[in-house]
Amino acid sequence: MDALKSGSDVFFLLLGGIMVLAMHAGFAFLELGTVRKKNQVNALAKILTDFSVSTIAYFFIGYGVAYGVSFFSGAAALSAENGYELVKFFFLLTFAAAIPAIVSGGIAERARFSPQLAATFVLVGLVYPFFEGMVWNGNFGLQAWLEATFGAAFHDFAGSVVVHAVGGWIALPAVLLLGARRGRYTKDGMISAHPPSNIPFLALGAWILAVGWFGFNVMSAQRLEAISGLVAVNSLMAMVGGTLAALVIGRNDPGFIHNGPLAGLVAVCAGSDLMHPLGALATGAIAGALFVWMFMVTQNRWKIDDVLGVWPLHGLCGAWGGIAAGIFGSEWLGGIGGVSFASQLIGTLGGIAVALAGSVVVYGSLKALFGLRLDPEAEFNGADLSIHKVSATAERETNW
Repeated sequence: MDALKSGSDVFFLLLGGIMVLAMHAGFAFLELGTVRKKNQVNALAKILTDFSVSTIAYFFIGYGVAYGVSFFSGAAALSAENGYELVKFFFLLTFAAAIPAIVSGGIAERARFSPQLAATFVLVGLVYPFFEGMVWNGNFGLQAWLEATFGAAFHDFAGSVVVHAVGGWIALPAVLLLGARRGRYTKDGMISAHPPSNIPFLALGAWILAVGWFGFNVMSAQRLEAISGLVAVNSLMAMVGGTLAALVIGRNDPGFIHNGPLAGLVAVCAGSDLMHPLGALATGAIAGALFVWMFMVTQNRWKIDDVLGVWPLHGLCGAWGGIAAGIFGSEWLGGIGGVSFASQLIGTLGGIAVALAGSVVVYGSLKALFGLRLDPEAEFNGADLSIHKVSATAERETNW
């Protein structure tokens, strides 16, 4: 019976890992549909390569940093409990690999390939698992201190802060250190529009992400017996709230409409197991409006060339999600309770601090040592990864 239960948990978590792995195709197509046509092939190659580097970094370093588990033992030991620890690694790897996938959207079209791979290795191997272990494994005593001081630990069920806010705030210094794409902002203060190159691909990416998100959230229970339909319905309601808010605030813009559900889903991750569905709807709607408003502010007023708007989408909406769990997760607003607003605020700010510090060190060092940005000719021709002609067909048919 124990073996059967363990096998069921392994299968449950494996399905979750597969669904979140599929989300990386969503990241790829979202970026593919947003960047200019000359950079589409590079966007696809970048996501897959970043995932591969993330796997190596997390297997050899990151998972051990977060959970103190090493895979340097015999296969017989690793297969204990039907290999549950291995499939848990796979599931959480797909979360960790979302960090460079998020960053990729912000720095698209002008970042050099090799320095970004180096950044991916360090971020997934050290920076991300440092905070992940603090929240999800109780490392360094932060959670124990919050619980003793405020009556509840920092609650982030599926990673609004641990994954999304951290990824978005890591992206911000990288975007600033790279600077805007050439020609995006003119010396006389004008803005050169770079509209999405392919709305169907952008929409496909959004749909893949939205569907996979139900594995991201629901399977975060990590055990079959802990599964909750509340998480699924709350994810649905937040997705709908984000979509409708982006529709209204974004004035029917298809780019905003398809990012709206993602904003809602980012925000609901933290409290999806606690909120009433109406609270999840409100959380998603606020996130959708926040994304649209801050995307326009950053691009047009502050002139920050964050190509896919990953700082507003993941950084700000993820931070809102951490705080929202302390609001709509409380009993007086229909939630299950057991959360502290103070703990949610401190945990969220802690994630932002770790992300900013880690990003400045990693990208600042890489810029000083190797440079982050393509040379002007490569950027003009669209070789944002410094990947050269991949085939005779590509040489004839694409502008590299």
